[in-house]
Amino acid sequence: MKKTISILLAMVLVLGLFTGCSGTNSNGDSDKTASSKELNIYMWQQYISDALISKFEKENDVKVNLSYMSDNADAITKLTAGGGQEYDLIMTCDAYMESLVKGGYVEKINFDNVPNASNVNEAYWTAKEYCVPYLMNYIYIIYNKDTCPVEIKSYNDLINPALKGQIASIDGARNLFPIALVALGYDPNSTKESEIAEAYEWLVKYNENVVAYGNAEQNLTNGTASVAFTYDGNASWAMSELGDKNNLVIADFEKDPVQLGFDLYVVPKGAKHVDLAEKFLNFITDPQVMADNLVEYPYSCPNDAAVAVASDAYKNDPARNFSYKQNVFFQEDVGDAMTIYNEYYQKLKVGE
Repeated sequence: MKKTISILLAMVLVLGLFTGCSGTNSNGDSDKTASSKELNIYMWQQYISDALISKFEKENDVKVNLSYMSDNADAITKLTAGGGQEYDLIMTCDAYMESLVKGGYVEKINFDNVPNASNVNEAYWTAKEYCVPYLMNYIYIIYNKDTCPVEIKSYNDLINPALKGQIASIDGARNLFPIALVALGYDPNSTKESEIAEAYEWLVKYNENVVAYGNAEQNLTNGTASVAFTYDGNASWAMSELGDKNNLVIADFEKDPVQLGFDLYVVPKGAKHVDLAEKFLNFITDPQVMADNLVEYPYSCPNDAAVAVASDAYKNDPARNFSYKQNVFFQEDVGDAMTIYNEYYQKLKVGE
């Protein structure tokens, strides 16, 4: 769910080369004919319960139109090119909020209309006036204890030649380079080209062991891979699918931190249906609504009240049963260093 933005978009965010939404004010007054009965959302696919959407539509007598992004570049493109012309809510992640706010691409949220947002743990907010956290995910290593040829205790274990063709992995510069930087003893959000270059060399070795990027849960359950670098929700699906035959374990890191990332809803500048957007944000932060959503999408959740009323299956999910939950790092806005990341990421992808 977290792939890097392109070089051009990185520069757009950092330098603010483009304005947000022209010709429409924050209340969408330039489009008087827009329907007040439709809410347009742009987000990840297969990341919110259909039943939840239907419930909101029925309770508010509205139509929710969902459109889907393939990576974070899509969301950033929408936000920096006047996203409010098309959408009322757009999903992005914590790594880009500083630049989005600085560039004036997102609206402030009236939290008087979103009282349920108080259920979200204070520790998990970023740019609090401008976003509402939705779900979060630990990005860690899970492996088949019966078929994996090595015991994994650190990121450096992932470049062991014994794992050649054994790893299923998520993709994206801002997911891959941090683990390499940590393995090398550097800041996972480094902006130094020399360190990013070293991380690239580490990732070349990692890449040799990767059998597939994406579909980690499927590759684990069908035996294509014995190791996965993935999200806790995906690990949960894999463990659940294996059932009594589950032989997957979370790598028990001795030192290395794991990434904890957040997906957030923002209101793009110029959004036409801010009132409905805020109603929706209040709806999804209702504890029982979010608890119901977690049945289908068992990712980590920043909404403490929702976790409290969630099912026992969710609370006891083995995908979140590991001892180092406080040993984490977050993606930070790396500014114009994003262009450096993208250059080395593209080299990695083409095998240079």
